[in-house]
Amino acid sequence: MRTLVALRAAVVGSTAMLLLVPFSASSSLTGVAGAEPPAPLTQLTAEQLPSDLVDAVARDLGISAAEYLSRAAKAQQLGSYAREFRAVHPNSFAGAWMSQDGKGVVAVTSNEAAQIASQAGYETQISPISADGLERSLAELNRWISGLPREAAGQVNSVAVDLLNNQIVLDIVNTPAGHMLNLPTLLANVKVILSPGGGGPVDPRAMGGDTYISSKHAIRDTPLAAITVCSFGFNAVDSGGRAINISAGHCDPNVGASGNAPVYVPNLHDIDNSPEIGTFSHSTLGNPATGLDYSLIALNDHAKQSGFDLPNVRGANGTTITITGTAVPVVGAPVCKSGQSSTFTCGVVVADRVETQLFTENGSSRIVRGFATTACTLAGDSGGAIVSGTLAMGITSGSNSSSAPSCVQANLTLAQDGGTASLGIPIRDIIADANATASGGLGAGLEVRTSVNPT
Repeated sequence: MRTLVALRAAVVGSTAMLLLVPFSASSSLTGVAGAEPPAPLTQLTAEQLPSDLVDAVARDLGISAAEYLSRAAKAQQLGSYAREFRAVHPNSFAGAWMSQDGKGVVAVTSNEAAQIASQAGYETQISPISADGLERSLAELNRWISGLPREAAGQVNSVAVDLLNNQIVLDIVNTPAGHMLNLPTLLANVKVILSPGGGGPVDPRAMGGDTYISSKHAIRDTPLAAITVCSFGFNAVDSGGRAINISAGHCDPNVGASGNAPVYVPNLHDIDNSPEIGTFSHSTLGNPATGLDYSLIALNDHAKQSGFDLPNVRGANGTTITITGTAVPVVGAPVCKSGQSSTFTCGVVVADRVETQLFTENGSSRIVRGFATTACTLAGDSGGAIVSGTLAMGITSGSNSSSAPSCVQANLTLAQDGGTASLGIPIRDIIADANATASGGLGAGLEVRTSVNPT
């Protein structure tokens, strides 16, 4: 298992408070949507959602299925407005998020900007530092961390932008070595935190959300301890009509090395005879330019015939949800994730930008970038789909609960540290990177399969 450390952000009262703890990658060892979706975004109705997802929304978010879909749609509208507002007023924009009661909030640095956002129907908050200023501080802080000796850099769990409190949050291990770090003094608003070191028809075919296994070589030649277990993410297709599944980069046992590792649907009665359904064609983990953690699995004809040509992902008890488009992470937006270890679990986006260190087996350090949610994920959930409403938002990269036997146990164990937290990799960033790096080959023109255009 690859080890990560990342953000835990919990919503407390009517504001957001960042609580940071280490977490590990959630893998274990033993219709068409492009860069910009059509407007308005299409979603399923509450009656069309599988009852297991409805139950998860009620259990984890305390809201109805209809409210879940409504808040998901409002979050995307807020995200679009925030991008346009920031482009026009870069020095005045300080962030945007959904409040606990489902209202859009735009943070600004001046009363004039607040009037503009208020006239557009959003609540406003005055903050001293712009989002651009916070991101410059984040970049400077990461440069400082990357220049530290490994022993010192290892004392830093993560850094993140906390828009709600207009600050950078730096999580340092609560050790004597951590206390001795000499932090830069010219950064804007840096806060340091010390952390302790049934319902519905079942489609029997394999699909997104299901478990897959992989190994560096043929499965029958690999010991059980060297087999990687992850979850399929979103089904996709490229401009050449090739079927692809989008999953996590760290699930590829050959990530960063040569060779296309095979991918299998596990035969639990005879692992050696598990059917091969494809190979990892492209994987990236902590690339300095993007910080993404994702992989593209090239699917074979057997996979396409078994359900990987459908715009679906599976959650609890075998039931599925149909993907209708893509979404961007917006703080406060409701999300649910699929994965065969923890099935459907739900939460909210608590940070739309998180950067966390990852130390690889050869001792090098990388930065993984994504967004943080409160949804629980367990070992084996890595690569699984994260949705907001019925829109694809990202894939699971890691969590602070991967070693727990269940989400119930994870919630009990982690309650004193703020509860469960997961790191997601934004789907639109994945699509953009895949299109930029494919050079006309597999993955060029990559698009998520949706109900609007599933082919």
